[in-house]
Amino acid sequence: MKLKYLMAGIAVLLMSSLAKASVTSMPWGKTADGKPVQIYTLSDHDLTVRITTFGARVVSIEAPDRSGNMADVVLGYDSVAQYESDTSTYFGAIVGRYGNRIAKGTFSIDGKTFHVPVNNNGNALHGGPAGFSSKVWTGQEIPDGVDLSLVSPDGDMGFPGTLTVHVRYTVVGTSLKINYSATTTKPTVVNLTNHSYFNLAGDGKGNILQDVLMIPADRYTPVGTTQIPTSELAPVAGTPFDFRKPTEIGARISDANEQLKIGSGYDHNWVLNASGDSLHLAAKVYDPTSGRTLTVTTTQPGVQFYTGNFLDGTKTGKYGVTYQKNAAFCLETQHFPDSPNQPKFPSTLLRPGQTMHSETEFTFGVRP
Repeated sequence: MKLKYLMAGIAVLLMSSLAKASVTSMPWGKTADGKPVQIYTLSDHDLTVRITTFGARVVSIEAPDRSGNMADVVLGYDSVAQYESDTSTYFGAIVGRYGNRIAKGTFSIDGKTFHVPVNNNGNALHGGPAGFSSKVWTGQEIPDGVDLSLVSPDGDMGFPGTLTVHVRYTVVGTSLKINYSATTTKPTVVNLTNHSYFNLAGDGKGNILQDVLMIPADRYTPVGTTQIPTSELAPVAGTPFDFRKPTEIGARISDANEQLKIGSGYDHNWVLNASGDSLHLAAKVYDPTSGRTLTVTTTQPGVQFYTGNFLDGTKTGKYGVTYQKNAAFCLETQHFPDSPNQPKFPSTLLRPGQTMHSETEFTFGVRP
């Protein structure tokens, strides 16, 4: 009997060792100013993810459908030059220092006002015109993945303090895990997220309007005409923003709703019911065509659901695919937009001696 348990234990250990993701890296061209860029490939059984140091981006995610057929389920490009020339979509990037919008690019800390260059309807979006998505990060291989680091100097895009950021991508089983941390030398604001565009049917395989979405949120943050939150935490009940029960993304996207008109579809922040430092559910998505599923868990209080409303056929990505409106969706786990100017929202303030830390997991599966 003891031998039986011993052998079982050895088998478990062997399976654990075999379950470790393989990690490889190789050069992936240079930026226009000559900075070398690397690409890392993370593989664990049925999930293969490629990450580049340019913008700390997810370049591809290959996952199986219900029949075991593999496909790339995120939008993106084949080269650094294409990513560098596209300043509007943020395909797969880590956006910051402040992901999402800051009203008029202006905020105050301890009575001092700071200004970020505006780049979106008079507001600062994703850290301004030269945010983290345009930087070459430093990559270091770690168990099951890669650690990408960036030092943003004091005054970078108007933000105070030298900010040191680490983003760790790891692949474990069928999950892509993202671990964020940051420290600062002066009080500053930080909101980091990943801006991957998902099409669970496969990159370039139609639109995502038939996908079934669930977001466990009773409230969302309505926006004004320039997509800055009004400060209201509005109930989703009785609106097209109610995804508490699984609902097709396209079921109500064309409703005569002022918020949908402002965003040309969904481009809003949902206030997640759960909160705190532990992982909690942010969203579930099911693609009936392929059977693929995506489950998003996070430690963040909100998630920005965006339906690729401003893709217009002018971007040609991997595999020669032209990206049309609604070709993909984004689920950006985050603190709320414009939090530095919204006292009712969870704070994004980071002070010296503190460490900003958050986690998000994207887990892939299949259904019949």
